[in-house]
Amino acid sequence: MHAAEAPDVMTRIESCTLSQVRRVAAMLDLDPDQVGDGQPLPRGWHFLMLAGDTRRSSLRADGFPGLGVPMPDLGLPRLLLAGRTVAWPGDIHIGEPVERRSMVADITEKDGASGRMALVTLRHELRPLSQQDPAVTETQTYALLPAASGSAPRPAPRPAPEAGPEALRHHMTPDQTLLFQYSALGFNSHKIHLDRDHARRVEGLPDLVVNGGLSTLLATEFLRAERGVAPRALRARHMAPLYCDRPLTLRAEPEATGWRVRILDDAGCLAAELEIDT
Repeated sequence: MHAAEAPDVMTRIESCTLSQVRRVAAMLDLDPDQVGDGQPLPRGWHFLMLAGDTRRSSLRADGFPGLGVPMPDLGLPRLLLAGRTVAWPGDIHIGEPVERRSMVADITEKDGASGRMALVTLRHELRPLSQQDPAVTETQTYALLPAASGSAPRPAPRPAPEAGPEALRHHMTPDQTLLFQYSALGFNSHKIHLDRDHARRVEGLPDLVVNGGLSTLLATEFLRAERGVAPRALRARHMAPLYCDRPLTLRAEPEATGWRVRILDDAGCLAAELEIDT
């Protein structure tokens, strides 16, 4: 196992514009006119300000921009989100300028079941210019994998534990339009979300993959709609891909510090799990 030295911090001034926020509302099938300048940005919608601006000539072969900092290649052409943490020490208000600081926090190379692989962790901080400290901090950990030979190896199915009597459920089917809109709003050009031919022929996947960030957003929006939850922090683990045009189930259960949301795939197996502090 080898940990590489992290490169410099990339700093940008972002603007949480009303027009962007209205488009997120429209994507979520909410009334865009219910949001306005000066309102707190709904927690989870900050993905807008993590959009990548990597030049097209510097993109990885799979199109992934790195979301704030260029993602290294390392000779590993496949990439999947493995996990995410987010903390909200404060709020960002619609219309205010925000300083974004993004960095590659860690690169760890190791040998996995399918050969050499790497875990790359990106860290982001979003600080409104009117505040001393960040309002949002987020880390994203990606697994970089070797090229697929035929069909990509499938993770072993994880049966979901039985739901308790207080569990909330929501069923939905992410379609290609939703994947496109989320990817466009976050300027995420990773081909496994947009190019069905690439997903199938190059990556060996059965279909387009639902963005890991989108599944996290669907979970926080589910709790916001059902219980008015504004999370203080979350920890997400992604165990298996979710695919376009296949139904999924969001299942939320209360815990001592907040909620646990499990996302089940079309076979009822566990694809992602989130611990959400309230």
